[in-house]
Amino acid sequence: MTEEVTVEVTDNVGEWTKFLKKQFKRELAELSREYPHKRSLTIDFRKILNNKLAFELLRSPGKVLGDIRDAIVQNKLLKLKDGQDPDQINIRFTNLPQKTDVRDIRADQINTFIGIEGILRKTTEVRPRIVSAVFRCRSCNKNTEPVPQGYGRFDEPDFCPNCERKTRLDLVMNRCRFVDAQKLRIQESPEGLRGGEQPQTLDIDVTDDLTGMVSPGDRVVVNGILRSVQRINSGQKSTLFDIYLECNSIEIAEKEFEEVSITEEDEAKIMALARDPLVYKKIARSIAPTIYGTDDVKEAIALQLFGGIAKDMPDGSHLRGDVHVLLVGDPGIAKSQILRYVVKLSPRGIYTSGKSSTSAGLTATAVKDEFGDGRWTLEAGALVLADMGIAAVDEMDKMAKEDRSALHEAMEQQSISVAKAGITATLKSRCALLGAANPKLGRFDQFVPIGEQIDMPPSLLSRFDLIFVMTDQPEVERDGAIAHHIIKTHSVGELIKQHAYTPLPEVDEAYIERALAPVIPDIDPTLLRKYIAHAKRTCFPILSDGAQDALIAYYMRLRDLASGNKPVPVTARQLEALVRLAEASARMRLSNTVDTEDTDRILKIVDACLRQVAYDAETGSFDIDKLVTGVMKSQRDIIRSVKEAIRSISGDSGGQAKVDEVIDILVQQGFSRDKVEHTIEQLKRGGDLLEPRHGFIKVT
Repeated sequence: MTEEVTVEVTDNVGEWTKFLKKQFKRELAELSREYPHKRSLTIDFRKILNNKLAFELLRSPGKVLGDIRDAIVQNKLLKLKDGQDPDQINIRFTNLPQKTDVRDIRADQINTFIGIEGILRKTTEVRPRIVSAVFRCRSCNKNTEPVPQGYGRFDEPDFCPNCERKTRLDLVMNRCRFVDAQKLRIQESPEGLRGGEQPQTLDIDVTDDLTGMVSPGDRVVVNGILRSVQRINSGQKSTLFDIYLECNSIEIAEKEFEEVSITEEDEAKIMALARDPLVYKKIARSIAPTIYGTDDVKEAIALQLFGGIAKDMPDGSHLRGDVHVLLVGDPGIAKSQILRYVVKLSPRGIYTSGKSSTSAGLTATAVKDEFGDGRWTLEAGALVLADMGIAAVDEMDKMAKEDRSALHEAMEQQSISVAKAGITATLKSRCALLGAANPKLGRFDQFVPIGEQIDMPPSLLSRFDLIFVMTDQPEVERDGAIAHHIIKTHSVGELIKQHAYTPLPEVDEAYIERALAPVIPDIDPTLLRKYIAHAKRTCFPILSDGAQDALIAYYMRLRDLASGNKPVPVTARQLEALVRLAEASARMRLSNTVDTEDTDRILKIVDACLRQVAYDAETGSFDIDKLVTGVMKSQRDIIRSVKEAIRSISGDSGGQAKVDEVIDILVQQGFSRDKVEHTIEQLKRGGDLLEPRHGFIKVT
């Protein structure tokens, strides 16, 4: 039996020698030249796939890695300089055909080679770990043989092996061998989770040249050997073991949407869809088909799913390509349902509610726990995990003020800077934000400006490319259509349930299909996901001359309304938004150029948005100030006039002025009495004016 094993081992070493000489001659030569700066030989698992060596690696990886090292050392495959130790070479395997989910790891996989896919949640600092310790005896002053050290506990001999006395032994630091070590924690990707499941995590032990490669929020595939370590509770050994992964290689999934695989058959369907002249309508109708109406909102969300093009400038600045959309509307208008559907549709999406999220949960937080041996570690939040996808934040108006401010940088710069507990770091959050909010008082008031009704700071509102106001106005025709749609949807649902329990004779597949027609999306959600991923991966449209002229003309027309003393209607930020939306429109039909048909489409949407949000009925023009600063220019003018009138009546002493006199002066200047009274009331409430005695006011 023993001889057979020996023969088998020798055979394996020979096989690995042949394989390395044949396939990896160039890599070994490069390794010889660059050693010890480069210490790893990376082998693509696909190259040994049809070999019995592949199966052996998965079942007993420790033995196989030893065999490969023996093959390199015995056959002198590396030409090293004198004194260089070939034992310190790492053999790394990548591209395992099968990935295991953290939740599917079982006891029979201990000591086998597996690949785990997920998002990095935490990383510790890189620190040296002892792997081989040499001790000196205090009695005979001789050094011991090197004592190998494993993961976790430090192994120290009780007595001196030379003089065999039980004595204290000192560590000889310059004879010990250290290796860089780091701990990572990987979490399952949110896409694969069923509702209500908590994502599971696994700790990973990383050593040598793999340390410091990754940071929280990165999507990675980690290949390695699953190890177990016994739990010890207050000195007592437990029958339960903890598992960790001894990392062999890390593959960083840099390319966006790589997890969406597209076959040739899918590609043919995608191309056919892109040629369809009704592709825009079909995509918009495929978003939340159970919700009736809101076509303009669905079209805007379709643009958001495709997104514009992110640009990196030569000077290092970054122009975002993601489109941010905010839906503000009365309760019961299905905002949350749209958000949930979009997250399901996006190749990478995360849904969170503003009410239950803190700024740390959205961005990143520093945590102190046993994971980093009591040190502070960074933990990635929702916006970092949604990198390259869509983050849907519901109930944005319910967020605490300080939490909302965390969104400013994430939306414009698309990064999150953390300076907490001595950690300063910048994490990527290249995601599109789809927000939903309710009006301040629960429902919209037709007679109060929109800016006053959205309980969000103007600085945050100005970062959204599109803001939709979804009011719930009673309207006979529309209400009838919605009622029919809802009742029909429910009755079909009831029919399917009843038919599944007791089959009905008149109901067959065709009957159900006809009944379901209004709520079936035009494009199957799986195909639409692939269509979006394909567009974002391969389509990078360029603005045509006609499109450039159209955008500039629209921007200039709006800016022109600002001449003289009129309010400023639009800022450069809105022009950038127009470019992003036009690029997204071209991407929707997989076009390489942005044409005038794209600009016509998006200008119609933007115009509708500005009309709802930034239209000042008094001046009859758009007033972006209403959105950017929360105060309209006409409102600012009257506030200034009120203060000037009080000062001129009371003289330079800063004294009091009669309210009636102030109102009379302003009415003569052309302001309406109601407006002046309302403004004085507002200023008193805000603390800008004081009423020392009845009928008198003064500026604070």
